[in-house]
Amino acid sequence: MASSSSSSQSYIYDVFLSFRGEDTRKTYVDHLYDNLVQKGIHTYKDDITLPRGETIGPALLKAIKESRIALIIFSENYANSSWCLDELAYIMSCRSEIGQIVMPIFYRVDPSHVRKQKGKYEEAFVKHESENNNKVESWRKALSEAGNIAGWEPEQIANGHESKGIKEIVDKISSTLFPIISNVNEDLIGIETRLQVLRSHLEIESGGVRMIGIWGVGGGGKTTLASSIYSEISAKFDASCFVENIQEESRKYGLKKLQEKLLFGVLKQKMELGRVEEGRNMIKNRLFHRKVLIILDDINHLDHLKALAGSHDWFGDGSRIIITTRDNHILHAHKVDVIHNISLLNLEEGTKLFCKHAPQDYRPSKDYELLSKDVVSYAGGLPLALIVLGSFLCDKDISEWRSALARLKKIPDKNIVEILKISFDGLQEVEKELFLDIVCFFRGEKKHEAMDILDVCEFYPVIGVKVLVQKALITISDGRFDMHDLIQEMGHYIVRGEHPKNPEKHTRVWQVEDVENICAMDATTKFDKIEAIRIYSDMHDPLPHDNHHAVANMKNLRWVDWRGHHASSLPTNFPQRGLQCLTLSGGQQTQLWNGYKSLPNLKMIKLHGLKNLTVTPDFGGLPNLQRLMLYQCPLLDKIHPSIERMKKLVALVIASCDNLMTIPSITGILQLETLSISKCNKLSKDMKQDTSYRQYLTSFIFKDMGLHFVSKSLKQLMLSYCHLGDEDVHWDVWAVPNLEALDLSYNKFSRLNFSRLQLPKLKWLDVSFCNSLLELSELPSNIAVFRADYCNLLETVGDMSNCKWLWKVSFMGPNMLGTSGDHELVDSLSQGNAMEHHFMSLALEHRVIHMSAPSQVSWSKFILKLPHNWYNDYCGFLIQTVIDYQELLVTIKIKQEIDQDEGNEENESLLADPFPPPTYIGYVSFSSLRQATWLNSECSMISFYLRDKFDVKLVPRNSKGDDHEIQTKNRAVLSDCSEFWDEEREDRKTFSVQHDSKSSINILWRPADKPILKL
Repeated sequence: MASSSSSSQSYIYDVFLSFRGEDTRKTYVDHLYDNLVQKGIHTYKDDITLPRGETIGPALLKAIKESRIALIIFSENYANSSWCLDELAYIMSCRSEIGQIVMPIFYRVDPSHVRKQKGKYEEAFVKHESENNNKVESWRKALSEAGNIAGWEPEQIANGHESKGIKEIVDKISSTLFPIISNVNEDLIGIETRLQVLRSHLEIESGGVRMIGIWGVGGGGKTTLASSIYSEISAKFDASCFVENIQEESRKYGLKKLQEKLLFGVLKQKMELGRVEEGRNMIKNRLFHRKVLIILDDINHLDHLKALAGSHDWFGDGSRIIITTRDNHILHAHKVDVIHNISLLNLEEGTKLFCKHAPQDYRPSKDYELLSKDVVSYAGGLPLALIVLGSFLCDKDISEWRSALARLKKIPDKNIVEILKISFDGLQEVEKELFLDIVCFFRGEKKHEAMDILDVCEFYPVIGVKVLVQKALITISDGRFDMHDLIQEMGHYIVRGEHPKNPEKHTRVWQVEDVENICAMDATTKFDKIEAIRIYSDMHDPLPHDNHHAVANMKNLRWVDWRGHHASSLPTNFPQRGLQCLTLSGGQQTQLWNGYKSLPNLKMIKLHGLKNLTVTPDFGGLPNLQRLMLYQCPLLDKIHPSIERMKKLVALVIASCDNLMTIPSITGILQLETLSISKCNKLSKDMKQDTSYRQYLTSFIFKDMGLHFVSKSLKQLMLSYCHLGDEDVHWDVWAVPNLEALDLSYNKFSRLNFSRLQLPKLKWLDVSFCNSLLELSELPSNIAVFRADYCNLLETVGDMSNCKWLWKVSFMGPNMLGTSGDHELVDSLSQGNAMEHHFMSLALEHRVIHMSAPSQVSWSKFILKLPHNWYNDYCGFLIQTVIDYQELLVTIKIKQEIDQDEGNEENESLLADPFPPPTYIGYVSFSSLRQATWLNSECSMISFYLRDKFDVKLVPRNSKGDDHEIQTKNRAVLSDCSEFWDEEREDRKTFSVQHDSKSSINILWRPADKPILKL
């Protein structure tokens, strides 16, 4: 168990047993002792019988003093033993002097006989007095005091059932020990706030079996938190066991030894297992009826859980299984009830922890205070780092502190790195490469842009990034890659390896000074280790402009990111075989290279801000090119005709290339999936005026002044700012069977009729800012997201009742639709398939739903009382909010309510407003909130919090039935959601559901934000 509750007293034992051996040793005390041990209570029980007249020795007195609780079993012949009476006298002195807890059990004796020395106790004292024993008075005093302490009479508890009575006594002892033990947490900085959250997840007082995962970065305090909660609550269970360091122990000794350790910890019986399967059966068969607490510390493989805690039904009612891990995939796969993300220390907590390990009481406060802040900032709230650094600096002077901090910025502490590196070592090789690329090049970069590069480098980033997030190595914050500073340092440490001062021997080079050193080396130097490099060559930097020789000598280079004013084109001896990705930005060159160049593995070219570029290179030597992206190249007027032969091209993006007038034919590029052309003013104008325009084919051509699509693989077509009008669209030639997204915004159409278009898979359509658009009709039936913002002249959108999976619509800005059109839109969406189990979002210029005065609130909450059987009769709730300005992000907080008396505020100002501001209408299904376990049929009232005026109402199901029928229908729909299309980028989701706690939910809603697709 844990250490003492008193700083001045050191305890070895939890309980000392004082008893008369001949009365109870082999009966009552034997059973009592077994129960105490099984409960994990460290108990002293002396099995030596002293001959009458002998006194107890110093070892026994020491054991009494070093015990938290003295448990005295007064039996019929207890007072006959001078030894027992000596024990009792010493115990009572410890009670008065050091506050030892004394608990008496009156086993088949009357407490008054003990207190007053009557009956057998009186007879015993007659003998003692006849022997002129000078201890009689102290013994009488001890008996009198002990007899006055409230204790137990086994015949009076549990109806006299001895085993049940013993259990009740042991439970009381455990609960008495519990608050004493929990005081150790006071020395753990920040532990109490974290325990409070974990306690709420454990739901100790409720029944059932719960598995709780504690997940987070290495050194973040997972084991400390698990240890603290174990010490605090273990006494509440029939048995408990803490299995430590499972990752390392399983590697050394195998899973059988861990199973044996678990069984011994719970049952207190040694077992030898032949096979892991035998251990699984043993754990299940022996523990399924017991209420147990088990901590499984540092799990790193699903097999560990399958062997030690295979499922909930292995354990008895009320059991709690706590799992610590760095990999939350394991927790998801094992279907734990709650995943608790460990929170790192804040600045105040971090400072306290550091100062605890590096005390500054005797030092000049100002100097050390400033340096302490630097150390705490460096550690970033990671307890491991604060402890290691504090312990290292505790005996150093001010100059040594400064030196240590300067060294840390270049060379991280190995003790910290090795702990963090455990997660890295558990990755597959391709995941390690992916992680190191993100660490060196992409922290803080937009995820969707980096993914293209990582994909062409064959790192399979879609699944790889998921793994890295699950292993707490990286995070995605606001759509950008991020990670803990020390995780990044660990990655840099791995890349630099044994040659920290020799960047030419690193696989990745990203630091400006390292690039400078490489470029300053002899032109004949080989850089065969370098796989990826980022070069900044600004005209004001010391980096020589003519630095191409260095890159030319990197024969194993797979990616180069070249930024800055490098004036000349790439050299003829540029790396040829291994290069997979070339990204250039801000350069001054007019061309990339002269003539034909063989780069057989090059899959991606991204050019950005090359202000003097006039022509793309010859693509003839790039047979595997998959992505070509041209941004802000204002003088580019020609794309090399060899683009026609790029059979593997899947994405062509051209934006803000104002001088580009023609695009060669790419009709043979049958794998093209994404075509995006925007803000290329001369392209569409000049092509339509050119008499030979028929030769210009992309995945569309201007044929007879119309758009003709030929690519069957095309999935995304972006044609914003292309000056397209009615004359450019011939509806009989649009046949793009796989097109999912179409952007026609900022064009000059007056009418768009989709009835004759062959777009069976179109899900996303944007016609915003088409200021001449009057009429939209016959939207494709599979459309899911439709945006027509600021179409000032728009009068009609036709019948959308056949668009059964339409769930997001935006008509922001002025238009001519009027409120009747908005009403029809709301009605159509309300009858759609998305309504029942998913989401709906509308952004409108008019208020369309009548809002009753009592339900409107401003900057407050709205209480919704749930009717009887709401769980079966209603599918979700509809929120209408009216905001005085266009809000890109609306936060909805939902909480469970218990107080029945509170009502809603009244606010009639909105009803009287003749010119109401924009309205957002959102629908959230109960199915989408199914992870909120508190939102169940027992819930009778919930509250909603929004910043602005809003209204909430329940939405009835399209069809009602009994519980079984509805649940069956729900499962069927939820199991096949392929028709519900939601391919928005992760950081720009229309609805993001966050489960704040066991009784509240946060929903982030972007009703008016332009949907951003996963390109």
